[in-house]
Amino acid sequence: MSDNSWWRGAVIYQIYPRSFQDSNGDGIGDLPGIIERLDYVAGLGVDGIWVSPFFKSPMADFGYDVSDYRAVDPMFGALEDFDRLVHEAHRRGLKVVIDQVLSHTSAEHPWFLESREDRDNPKADWYVWADPREDGSPPNNWQSIFGGPAWRWEPRRRQYFLHNFLDSQPDLNFHNPQVPAAMLENLRFWLQRGIDGVRLDAINFCFHDRLLRDNPPKPASERTGRGFSPDNPYAYQYHWYNNTQPENLAFLERVRRLLDAFPGVAALGEISSEDSLGTMAEYVGDGRLHMAYSFELLTEEYRAAHIRNTVEALEQRMPHGWPCWTISNHDVARVLTRWGGTNASPQLATLLSAMVCSLRGSVCVYQGEELGLPEAGVPYEALRDPFGIAFWPNFKGRDGCRTPMPWCDSPGGGFSGGTPWLPVPQEHLPLAVSCQERDPASPLNGFRRFLRWRREQPALRWGEIRFLELPEPFLGFTRRLDGQTLVAVFNLGRQDSRTDLPVPGRLEVLNGHGLASGRIEARSAVLPAHGALFATLS
Repeated sequence: MSDNSWWRGAVIYQIYPRSFQDSNGDGIGDLPGIIERLDYVAGLGVDGIWVSPFFKSPMADFGYDVSDYRAVDPMFGALEDFDRLVHEAHRRGLKVVIDQVLSHTSAEHPWFLESREDRDNPKADWYVWADPREDGSPPNNWQSIFGGPAWRWEPRRRQYFLHNFLDSQPDLNFHNPQVPAAMLENLRFWLQRGIDGVRLDAINFCFHDRLLRDNPPKPASERTGRGFSPDNPYAYQYHWYNNTQPENLAFLERVRRLLDAFPGVAALGEISSEDSLGTMAEYVGDGRLHMAYSFELLTEEYRAAHIRNTVEALEQRMPHGWPCWTISNHDVARVLTRWGGTNASPQLATLLSAMVCSLRGSVCVYQGEELGLPEAGVPYEALRDPFGIAFWPNFKGRDGCRTPMPWCDSPGGGFSGGTPWLPVPQEHLPLAVSCQERDPASPLNGFRRFLRWRREQPALRWGEIRFLELPEPFLGFTRRLDGQTLVAVFNLGRQDSRTDLPVPGRLEVLNGHGLASGRIEARSAVLPAHGALFATLS
């Protein structure tokens, strides 16, 4: 593939800077720490890194509340460190993708500090302000993702401001043409520093309904989703008006025109809407985003049918667009625990990584996924996530997937010379990088072997996908490219199992992928627990 389409079929490794590597002993990971570990990342066989926010921020939401879009927060280093990170990543053949948080700022951003002063200042209309109802209550029924009304009273203006997330994350008013123009200039600043892509956080939240119409109620039977359990009022509504507005499409086209001025730069959108697959299909291609991902595979539903139905639904609705898949990130419980339970086997970690990296599309892999890390148990007194603190104990927040990377099995895991910002779980130490590198059968080495093998399979990286009719717990599909057909079958269950393969022609089993391998007997596939079979079809 050309360098301009490096992102097609790419595996992008997400780095959560606070928890990757601390270089100065303050207990918080930083940009120099990432640079120290780039040889490790390159050795995984991934194509690039996605670095979660490192911009100046009061850290109410750990960097997703930006107070200066063009500055590195001092806890992470300096702008010179970022430039060095880009240089060192490129020297190792790694692309660099960074987060851009466009829909809202920190309440400490100078724009908001000016906007809240009165109704007549130059930034007065840069945020979403609204008068109260006659009884003094908020202007409508919109709810915040973090729980409770999405409006906060500001006595200086005697108005409410909108916050779809924390009340320290006020939403920008993208209906004011000055706002999208300013955000595009902030994006240009980083493009000029040589980045290869942007991950657009909550990109469907940029515009709101001008009329501030109430969201309709949602039946109790439908109040499900990532973190939106029935104890969170956010789950009680259809979110038709506080996000995913039609005006967003024109803005995405402006983003794309800017990116096209920097050849090879890709845009990955994060989508969370009432119909996320439909929104992805609308947002990707045709001069808009290059690719997008949603939360369909970040739920607790672990069935072959769910994976198949999700991918097939998107393929049907977005036949010419390019998806991106992920099964773990910094917002959800780690996949080994979420899908495998409390005592999941290491083989499951390798299988899940291979499965998601075999789907049509690009892939985001979250740090520690290659180690098969389980979700960490973080006691209430050590919690840092405001989401978890607010909803404890029914929902324990996101800290359990954000604990520091275990590089070695000594206390602290080699992450920091100081006290880590979140505790390093004792149960993660035997899974540390240093331990797994000595074990040829470890998830880490299995991950490396599979990505090396995948690089030699063009059909897996770029081919079309067609699913096979297989019973649970089997997931199977073909990938076809340039006349070659590759068959992939995964046993998602805990037992050795057999299934008939509804494919015409002769199958020749492929080895070298590093997973527990299945075999062909007559027209059946026999797979070990958490095993896989790859074969060419002739």
